[in-house]
Amino acid sequence: MTRRDTPAGPTTAVPELPDLPEPSIRETPAHSIPGGLALLLTFLGVLLGGGGIAVGGVMAGDGRVGLGVTALVLGAVVLLGSLFLMSGLNMVAPGEARVVQFFGRYVGTIRRDGLRWVNPLTTRAKISTRVRNHETAVLKVNDANGNPIELAAVIVWQVRDTAQASFEVDDFVEFVATQTESAVRHIAIEYPYDAPGDDVLSLRGNAEEITEKLAAELTARVSSAGVRIIESRFTHLAYAPEIASAMLQRQQAGAVVAARETIVEGACGMVEAALGRISELDLVELDEERKAAMVSNLLVVLCGDRAPQPVLNTGTLYQ
Repeated sequence: MTRRDTPAGPTTAVPELPDLPEPSIRETPAHSIPGGLALLLTFLGVLLGGGGIAVGGVMAGDGRVGLGVTALVLGAVVLLGSLFLMSGLNMVAPGEARVVQFFGRYVGTIRRDGLRWVNPLTTRAKISTRVRNHETAVLKVNDANGNPIELAAVIVWQVRDTAQASFEVDDFVEFVATQTESAVRHIAIEYPYDAPGDDVLSLRGNAEEITEKLAAELTARVSSAGVRIIESRFTHLAYAPEIASAMLQRQQAGAVVAARETIVEGACGMVEAALGRISELDLVELDEERKAAMVSNLLVVLCGDRAPQPVLNTGTLYQ
């Protein structure tokens, strides 16, 4: 099994990539000719065959039975042969391809759009090479901390190798859907939904990095099917309903604590600046007890969550 390199910055367990077998077949271009030329030749063959049959009928009616039968047989052969060769024509639209097989053996793929002609004895299977979207259902899994979460993702993918998509897997569309769900579940259990610090990757805080890892894992999973992953994104990420309210309270408590820490740190800086400015201007002389009272009053005013009520002291601090 191979492992991905851990990115610089936040660190966590690195998911293992699946070790899939190497593909036994690769896409090759099929031998084909322009369909316009083939259509013209087969159309002329149909006219020639029809004309031979008509001439043979006339000759047989005039008593030249031998020549008439010969003309009829040749005309019929040319007509049937032209119709048979005409079955080798293929209309290839943009964003499509034709996988060509000759008695079960893969002989190539037609990717060039337009009217093309190949051996009429071959079978041609249509396969789309357009860019596609696949969105998973909302999956309920446990994250790295064991918390139940709900997760859904959408991927953008495209068939890169039509031969591998046709012959390496049974149904490449179903294969992509199944591997996508498996990769999303695997990614979800490797990372926590939320992390307290910046040194650990989390699904909520590092969605860009996680989706890049998801795309890399998906690429490894579907490469044997000739599929290229263009992009992956999370479309739904939330705690499961049974713990959502408790986790919301925990997040709110964490936000309140962080806000209070910022307020206290700023208030201490403001008090320090006020005391330093008073001493610098030599406005009043403050002993240690007066400084303590001033610090206490300033911290109450700056850190309180309500507007302060001023109290006028008409006496002194010691009376």
